[in-house]
Amino acid sequence: MTIKPIALASVVVVAFAAGAAVSLTTPLTAQSGRSYFTPRSPGDPAVTPFSGAVLAGGTLYLSGTLGLGPNRTVPATAEEEATNVLNAIQAQLKEAGMTMDDLVTIQVFSPNATNYDAFNSVYRGYFTKEFPARAFVGSGTLLFGARFEVLGIAVKR
Repeated sequence: MTIKPIALASVVVVAFAAGAAVSLTTPLTAQSGRSYFTPRSPGDPAVTPFSGAVLAGGTLYLSGTLGLGPNRTVPATAEEEATNVLNAIQAQLKEAGMTMDDLVTIQVFSPNATNYDAFNSVYRGYFTKEFPARAFVGSGTLLFGARFEVLGIAVKR
């Protein structure tokens, strides 16, 4: 069976989005030298089938994160949702001993490009040094009706 690249990309985006509601736990360090944050739990079908972040060789790979409220509710404003998602990214980085300034690249997915200015108005306040490289990508519908899904890569400065 052959998987077409477009189908694979769709699966990856959906998989990243599903993990946003899972909270971080202490990293699980495997013999491979990798640390897993929010590691999968093979015996628990309620846990999403991926890790929230993986630290490998000094590089932290952050899965897609949503900025939803309690019970997966969409916040009233785009600014509030942007704050939630960036706070979640910041918490993931802190758990790995990093800060927002350690981000090298960010990808922001949004089904509505008119949310670009609202996202930027919040985003600017999270950095004290140079901004990471970034893409703001118009996407299809995100899980649970979210306005934003953010993923990134960080390397400690």
